[in-house]
Order: sequence, then structure tokens, then C-alpha cells
Amino acid sequence: MKAVILAGGFGTRLSEETDLVPKPLVEIGGRPILWHVMKLYAAAGLNDFVICAGYKASMIKHYFASYFLETNDIEIHTATREVRYLTPKSLDDWTVKIIDTGLNTMTGGRIKRVAPYLDETFCLTYGDGVANLDIAQVIAFHRRHGRLATVTSVPSPGRFGILDMDQHDAVSRFHEKPDAEMGWINGGFFVLEPRVLDYIDADETVWERRPLERLAADGQLMAYRHPGFWKAMDTLREKRELEEMWASGSAPWKLW
Repeated sequence: MKAVILAGGFGTRLSEETDLVPKPLVEIGGRPILWHVMKLYAAAGLNDFVICAGYKASMIKHYFASYFLETNDIEIHTATREVRYLTPKSLDDWTVKIIDTGLNTMTGGRIKRVAPYLDETFCLTYGDGVANLDIAQVIAFHRRHGRLATVTSVPSPGRFGILDMDQHDAVSRFHEKPDAEMGWINGGFFVLEPRVLDYIDADETVWERRPLERLAADGQLMAYRHPGFWKAMDTLREKRELEEMWASGSAPWKLW
């Protein structure tokens, strides 16, 4: 199963960092936040990634093109230009497709652009959020209910899209970022069937708007409730909070 990661936005609320690098490459504990997200999926046995790049896409490509070099100790012989790797192999056995989905493409459009690679059930998330989430359980939940889409719902901090759910966890309505409403929100970490692509029109489609609203209205969106740790890195303050958790040696999302 593939894991699709939305990693193309400008990250304007974190401009202190994103003026220099795309937000998914902003580091927590010396590793890009994107790496932390991918490690969550790898912990659940998913090692096939499709990264929807956009803003500073070339930097994401360069990061993975030199990934083995960056993550291993090396010995260099300057006269012969020989490079010898001192560690036997990379610990991460991943297949990573990096697709430039356009500079100004919206989230739904980015998903639509990687449709050729999505011919079976796939996961989807954002390149800037982590959680102490067992993704294998989310996938199992998705397979049990048989609908087209599963969204991981987390308790609202008061500024994200609200999910209205019944006692069976079916989503009856999805409404994005209301001004003053609390509840369970879109925490990312979706599991989706390829037919959800039919709900996306074009580059200007925002995934969190009409596609999710229509899926909910059609009875095709279910929520997996995750009351545990979840955090999106939208601001410098949130980056520093994640850094502190990682430095403490007990980061809640470190499941590997």
C-alpha cells in the first residue's frame, strides 16, 4: 500500500524557516519533519511513498537523491574520488516517488496529479503533522467499514475542520475551520479508495472542501477517533514544542 504525502505548500505561517526550505524539510531533532511522518508509516509496514511536492520541490528531490550519503558515515579518498560507506546499509528501505505537482496547485489537485500511481487502497496525509497513531489500526478500521474514505479525527484545538459523527463513527457532515466551534477535527492520516479521485475536479480543488464535504454527504466518509497525541507544525512555536519533545528523549510520536 502506498502512502501519499502532501508536501507542496508554501508554509507561510512558518516563514522564519520556509523562506529557506520547504516546510516538510524543516528539521526536528536534525531530521526533516517529513522523515518523521514517513517513519510513522514505516512503523506500520508501509514503505512505498508518493510525495506531492511543489514549493521548492527541487530541495525535496535533492534530499532523497543524497539520502544514503546523508544518513551514513563515509570515507573519502580525494585523489581517487572514491567514496566508501562505513555503515553497512541505510536503515530505511523505502521507495520514494517525488512528483512536482505544481507551485500553486491546491491539495485536491495535488492528489489528482498523482492519480496514475494510485490504483489500489492508499494512505494520505500531510507532510507537517505527527501523532502517536497506530496506522495499521486505521487501515484495519477502513477495511472493516467498506466505505471510500477514512479520516483520522482528533480533538479540536479550535482552528481546524469539524467532523459531525454519529454513534457508529459515520461522518454526516464535514465543515472546514469554523470560527467558534469545538469538536473532532480532521487530523489527516486518511485511508482512501481510488474512487475518491472522482470527487476531485482539477488543480484548484481543495481536498478539505468540496471532496470531503461530498464524501460525507454521500455516506462514504468514516472517522477513526484518535484521542492521543497529535500535533501539526504550523508555527515556529509548534516547531519548538516538537523540538523540545524530541530532545527530551520521549517524543510521543516516536513509535519506531
